[in-house]
Amino acid sequence: MRRSENKTIDVARRKVLKTGGGLGLLGVFTALGLTSLPAWAGVKRAAFEAKSLGEALDAMGGIVPLESAKIILTAPEIAENGAEVSITVESMFPRTEQISILVDKNPTALAANFTFPQGTEGYISTRIKMAQTSKLVVLVKAEGKYYRVSREVKVTGGGC
Repeated sequence: MRRSENKTIDVARRKVLKTGGGLGLLGVFTALGLTSLPAWAGVKRAAFEAKSLGEALDAMGGIVPLESAKIILTAPEIAENGAEVSITVESMFPRTEQISILVDKNPTALAANFTFPQGTEGYISTRIKMAQTSKLVVLVKAEGKYYRVSREVKVTGGGC
């Protein structure tokens, strides 16, 4: 008895196996405590697609943040390369839940969002892209309230 070989690839079957394997692995990692739910939390996708600062704030729940001196923003006054603008944010609030970085004149306003599990220090150091000279706004969510700090960064070569 001779079995005929089928050389066509069943793409749908591969997708199902790949997805099932990934979900199974995620389940194992979750059961072992290697993933945490706060890491999956964050802002809605619409906030990352917002074209302006106002749209991004609306997508994040229509928040009206208060100015605060308890947020330390370190960013260059002049960025020579907008493709890599290094910034550091330190929140002095005791229970920082989230830090969001927004750039007013970027193609999409929300550049980054970080969530922090309880007991974690509110500190980040990252690089973002800036299309042009713009206002950089940092939002910090602490104890259910939003606070902000901002500054203008002059960009000599755009990065977006």
